[in-house]
Amino acid sequence: MKHLIKKAIYFMTIMICMMLISFIIVQALIVMDGRYKPIGEVDYVIVLGARLYGDIPSPSLTERLKAATVYLKENEEVKVIVSGGQGIDEDIPEAHAMKKYLLDNHINSDRIIQEDRSTTTFENLSMSLDKVKKTDSRENLRFLIVTNKYHIFRSKFLAKRLGIIPEGLPAKIPPTVIIQSYIREYFAVVKSFFMDRV
Repeated sequence: MKHLIKKAIYFMTIMICMMLISFIIVQALIVMDGRYKPIGEVDYVIVLGARLYGDIPSPSLTERLKAATVYLKENEEVKVIVSGGQGIDEDIPEAHAMKKYLLDNHINSDRIIQEDRSTTTFENLSMSLDKVKKTDSRENLRFLIVTNKYHIFRSKFLAKRLGIIPEGLPAKIPPTVIIQSYIREYFAVVKSFFMDRV
């Protein structure tokens, strides 16, 4: 019996150590990709959806929209896809609230493409790409993905799986959710690595 207990403890120790190492590695990748990097020329901007309170963007989504608005005003030739469906506690699709925000901030409606069915980051990117392909047959399109800092690594990783050439524009993270966002994102990265495939 003691031998079995020792083996179980040894196995558990190994598993915990492996999980801690993977957590540190993934967090390092998340932090590094979440830093601002100079952005080359892009063909489209994708703003990834986040929670609404009724029909009002959450602080996280507001930061994404702020960052996108600054970029779009500086790059008036680039179109933007607002991507996000409707959650069970949301009054409207996220994309509709996002479009309203951009319109209220003087981004012309003819620059805005709505993708209002997706419910995950992988679907955000996949369905946004489908929208673009309906009207743009060019190869090797470059996309600027706008999302919060903690979310850039996974978004670019998934975009590459879909054949997208991604750049990242990291938006601020609301101070009240910084720690939980990074912890939750570790598990989301692991899940996406195994589950989110074409």
